Amino acid sequence: MFYNMFVQLYEVNMYICVAKFLNTNTLARKKKQLPLLEKVVITGVAAEGKAIAKVNDKVVFVPFVAPGDIVDIQLTRKKNSYAEGKAVYFHEYSALRTVPVCEHFGVCGGCKWQHLPYEEQLKHKHTQVVDNLSRIGKVAMEEIRPILGSEKTTFYRNKLEYTFSNKRWLTEEQVKSGESFADMNGLGFHIPGMFDKVLDIRKCWLQDDISNRIRLAIREYCMTHEGYPFFDLRNQDGFMRTLMIRTSSTGELMVIIVFYKEDVEKREALLTYVADSFPEITSLLYVINEKCNDTITDQEVLVFKGKDHMIEEMEGLQFKVGPKSFYQTNSEQAYNLYKITREFAGLTGNELVYDLYTGTGTIANFVSRHARQVVGIEYVPEAIEDAKVNSAINHIENTLFYAGDMKDILNTSFIEEHGRPDVIITDPPRAGMHDDVIKAILFAAPQRIVYVSCNPATQARDLSLLDEYYQVKKVQPVDMFPHTHHVENAVLLTPRPPRGGGDG
Repeated sequence: MFYNMFVQLYEVNMYICVAKFLNTNTLARKKKQLPLLEKVVITGVAAEGKAIAKVNDKVVFVPFVAPGDIVDIQLTRKKNSYAEGKAVYFHEYSALRTVPVCEHFGVCGGCKWQHLPYEEQLKHKHTQVVDNLSRIGKVAMEEIRPILGSEKTTFYRNKLEYTFSNKRWLTEEQVKSGESFADMNGLGFHIPGMFDKVLDIRKCWLQDDISNRIRLAIREYCMTHEGYPFFDLRNQDGFMRTLMIRTSSTGELMVIIVFYKEDVEKREALLTYVADSFPEITSLLYVINEKCNDTITDQEVLVFKGKDHMIEEMEGLQFKVGPKSFYQTNSEQAYNLYKITREFAGLTGNELVYDLYTGTGTIANFVSRHARQVVGIEYVPEAIEDAKVNSAINHIENTLFYAGDMKDILNTSFIEEHGRPDVIITDPPRAGMHDDVIKAILFAAPQRIVYVSCNPATQARDLSLLDEYYQVKKVQPVDMFPHTHHVENAVLLTPRPPRGGGDG
């Protein structure tokens, strides 16, 4: 009906009425095509993994290009102060480029820097950290260490989540080919900005290849057996919903298959096939999730075969990792990051340590051997229970854990009850720390603060709020995620010397 009305109105030249009726400016956009910028030189790398160029003093953000590329850019968005676009033709390739290893590069959106040599990636990440701390935080830094790169640049993740969809994403080449695709099922990753479109992944280079083999085997089984429809995200219907695969440094392997509804016969047939095909799986779990969203944090996870958890290990310490547990996704670099954190903490065995945003207590338990006592605080109650279990299985008796909102728990009465900490370690989420948490840290007045962050921009903001009383002594960027723009950063702060004064 809408389409017929549109045609009638268009034929009588009532464009304005159509635009108002449809509440869209689609026709206006078609009438006024955004410009094509020709032979533009890409000059640098910006935030979110995009590169930048300057055209008539306006910054243009472009993905999947490298500094030194000369390209034609089709603008896709134009604002007063900046523009966004995509490269539609390469006149000259940068000498900095390398050949991406992944066939899905440029479409998937996960590893946006695969076309840059790893040394260049590290250089830009280091610059990103320094720029954020100096420009946003406006803090002086005594020692800035070179970024610590990852020994593994492929197959470095210990966890991946895949989505089943009956509306897989077609590439531009596939669309232009005019070919009719009977199979529209996809098992892979969401296309950025497209909640219902999934790119069917043939090979991902992020996790051990066992992950690819399991995913492809499950996809093939579902495609060749009746009764396994992939999920329809728009209409909320289907059977196969999501797949999570976790690996551990101890060689254990966890697979969690999420179904939309229960069908005992179909579910058990698939799970039996997976168990028989991959005997190396130590935890084969499943979930029946009938909700509208894919999160399983509020769902019951059931064991089909094996254990309900895996074990990670670090310096002889064991950490229980369940299907809902948070654990750093690059195990080897996590170990390096925790060693840096412990070094910055400068522990002698006599210190009281507060570990803020402790998660499952990995850092708290990791440093506990070198401290008198460690107090961990975390928002998620289930994570705190995991932290307590991790202390118990390692026979650690000098840790205390509390669950609740950080800004509500960490207050003056809590500090007075448990004692002023000698060291505070804080590893907040990407949003950084609440102002009340920073005030509580200043009240606690520790001798050292170790601030670990996955977002140097919000870290810089928080450092500026601490800057009146604390100085940045050491900065150590750590690359946890090769081929992406993400970077971790550890900072050591110590109290500023007392202000000069006198009797005048």
